[in-house]
Amino acid sequence: MTNIKPNTEKFETEILIAETGFREYDARWLYPEQINLLGVQALGMGIGTQLKEMGVEQKIAVGHDYRSYSASIKHALTIGLMSAGCEVYDIGLALSPIAYFSQFELDVPAVAMVTASHNENGWTGVKIGAQRPLTYGPDEMSRLKEIVLNKKYKSDQKGSYHIIKDMKERYIADLVKDGKISRKLKVVAACGNGTAGAYAPEFLERLGCEVIAMDCELDYTFPKYNPNPEDMKMLHALREKVLETKADIGFAFDGDGDRCGVIDNTGEEIFADKVGVILARELCKHYDNKQFVVDVKSTGLYNSDPVLQQLGAKTDYWKTGHSYIKRRVNELGALVGFEKSGHYFYNAPIGRGYDDGLLSAMTICRLLDNNPEKTLANLKDDIPKTWSSPTMSPYCADTVKYDVVDKIIKHYQNKKEKGETIIGQKITDIVTVNGIRITLEDGTWGLIRASSNKPNLVVVVESPVSEENMLGIFEEIDQTLAKHKEVGEYDQKLDTKKYHRDTSSIGNV
Repeated sequence: MTNIKPNTEKFETEILIAETGFREYDARWLYPEQINLLGVQALGMGIGTQLKEMGVEQKIAVGHDYRSYSASIKHALTIGLMSAGCEVYDIGLALSPIAYFSQFELDVPAVAMVTASHNENGWTGVKIGAQRPLTYGPDEMSRLKEIVLNKKYKSDQKGSYHIIKDMKERYIADLVKDGKISRKLKVVAACGNGTAGAYAPEFLERLGCEVIAMDCELDYTFPKYNPNPEDMKMLHALREKVLETKADIGFAFDGDGDRCGVIDNTGEEIFADKVGVILARELCKHYDNKQFVVDVKSTGLYNSDPVLQQLGAKTDYWKTGHSYIKRRVNELGALVGFEKSGHYFYNAPIGRGYDDGLLSAMTICRLLDNNPEKTLANLKDDIPKTWSSPTMSPYCADTVKYDVVDKIIKHYQNKKEKGETIIGQKITDIVTVNGIRITLEDGTWGLIRASSNKPNLVVVVESPVSEENMLGIFEEIDQTLAKHKEVGEYDQKLDTKKYHRDTSSIGNV
């Protein structure tokens, strides 16, 4: 299926769909190199067939992000869904959380959101759900892959199509239904020219904020930087705007609006796991439910912060990935799930259990509204200090990345069994729920895992003791990765030779 090239007769008459596009919890392809419109139609037929197989009513909401080809991808997907008997509700240009919201608003069980999120232009993909508020996990994706690649989809002439034109207004009205904030907050909304630019400024204004829009004009070429709230280029640009305008806070929204990055009033980025600690402290004061879920990339403060301990908070560390954390929040009945990447999953009564970057921004604004005497920097400084890295992603091909991680797991398990040390300390704990997270005697830890949606590994390190220890454990991990020829260049990398630097460049919060 992958020997079909664009600009050929075969490309117009045969199905092209690379099997590597079926990821752990969503689908991602380069278009048109890895998938063509006939392949997208086959995907739609596969989803529709799978819904029937699962016993799910074949009613599905579909939307698309802002790319030059996203509408075409969605229309091809819609044809496939209808061909399999689905009743399709087309909500048009949308954010992923708007697509999830539409499942509840329209009372339909399924969703298929065409988006490549923050990926570079040229990528496309689909986020799929059949049991609100959950999205597909490995089991559902594996079955979908089997149906599509083996052409096990079935036609059904009962399909139909509905256009929904007002979902944007219904979504924003639902977000601000509890009224405006009373505190006068000046907010920078950075959207990286992604789809969130059509929604975030208007929403924040209706919430009662003074909004400074930054790169909110839709432009699918992403001329300045990818709309990725983990990308230091985006965060540094936002920092400069916050300082220039003397704003109270800066929000960085990703391409499909389900993630939110934060810059405080002093211009420092606060990674989402630390924002989660700040929010968890506040939420524990207002809700009886004190159960939280965080991903394995997140800070160790959820278990060590004395305030959270005193308030009775309980935190479960789980697999990285929006589908995994969403499902775990649902299983445990947790109040909120936090991911270091910027996905926050608010359960009832705050939200509906899905990830929504705009809802996350609103929750932070209401936090500041509830603490009028404090800035976000004050709240950040109240939590214990740690030295933490941004998420780093060295290249590793999809076909080998999991094998590489398995070898690394065995390497560190052997080091622990032999009592060998890292930066002069023994390994006290190893967690392998998602890759490997190794913790040393002083609480310094490092994570290596395979990315679920790109040909990369993921590396994160943190120390509650010193910057030197954080850099030391990273150097150990980096040297280990260098022994594997399959591992390539990093997207961004810590410089272990420089211990004195602009700390904002490495996320010292």
